[in-house]
Amino acid sequence: MFTDLTRARRIEAGEGALARAVARGVARGGAAVAVDDLDGGVAVLTRAGLPTNKVIGIGLGDAGALDGLDAVEARWWAVGEPVRIELASLARVEVGRALTSRGYQLEGVEHVLVRDLAAPLPSPPPGVAIEDVSSATDDEWLTCAIDGFANPDGANPAEVAVTAAALEPVFRDLSAAEVTRYLARLDGALAGTASAFGHEGALYLCGASTAPAYRRRGVQRALLLHRLAEARAGGADLAVVTTSPGSQSQANVMALGFALAYTRVVLVRPPPA
Repeated sequence: MFTDLTRARRIEAGEGALARAVARGVARGGAAVAVDDLDGGVAVLTRAGLPTNKVIGIGLGDAGALDGLDAVEARWWAVGEPVRIELASLARVEVGRALTSRGYQLEGVEHVLVRDLAAPLPSPPPGVAIEDVSSATDDEWLTCAIDGFANPDGANPAEVAVTAAALEPVFRDLSAAEVTRYLARLDGALAGTASAFGHEGALYLCGASTAPAYRRRGVQRALLLHRLAEARAGGADLAVVTTSPGSQSQANVMALGFALAYTRVVLVRPPPA
C-alpha cells in the first residue's frame, strides 16, 4: 500500500486525535493538561515525564508556521518537561531545519505501518479467547499490561525495560481515554492485552502486551487479528501501527500484511539549563 501525503495527513490527524483523547482522559481524573494546535498538528502535555507528552502531525500542510512553538516550549519547560516532537518523514523539509536550528536533537526513530482492511485476514490461532475489558476485568488488564511492558523479551536490543511504577500512570491514562481495550486468555489463563482507537475510518493499534509466561504462543497474533476483523466489520478501511525499526513487533505485523508507510523522527529539546 503506497502512502502519499494525503494518506500521511490522515494518519497523523488520527494520531493527534488519540493524543487529544488521552489528554481528555487525564483531565477527567482532575489533572491539569495543555493541548495546543500547532502547524496542522497538536502539542499535548499531560503529566511530566510521560511518553504521552508529544507534538505530532506538524509540517504536513502546504504552508505553515511554528509561531506557537515558543508558547508550547515555555509551558512545557515551566514544569521541567522536554519538548518531544514526532516529525513524519513527509513533513516539509523546512520544518526539520527550523527545529534543528532551535536546538532540537534526534532521540529516536519510529516506523509507521499500514494495512488495507479490505485485504483477506488469516484465521486466528486456536486456543486464544479475546474479550473486551469491563469494569470487572479492569484491574486484570492493568496488571497484565504493566507486567508485559516491564519485562521485555530481549528480541529488540534497543528495547529498554521500564519500571512498573513508571508504567502505571501511562496505562491508567490509556484506560481513561476513549480507546477500546482487550484481554486475551490462553486456555483460560490471562495471557495478554491490547488497545485500539478509531478515527474517521482508521484503526490505530496500541498498548499491546504479552505476559512473559505466554510469549510466542500466538497471543498477540490473535489480539491483532481480532482488532482488525472488528474494525473492518465496523466499516474501517485502514489499520495503522507504530513500531520500533527492526523490532519483533514490526516483523509480526508485516507478516500479517502491514507495509511500511513512512518513518517519524523523534526530536527533543530539553529545558534550558
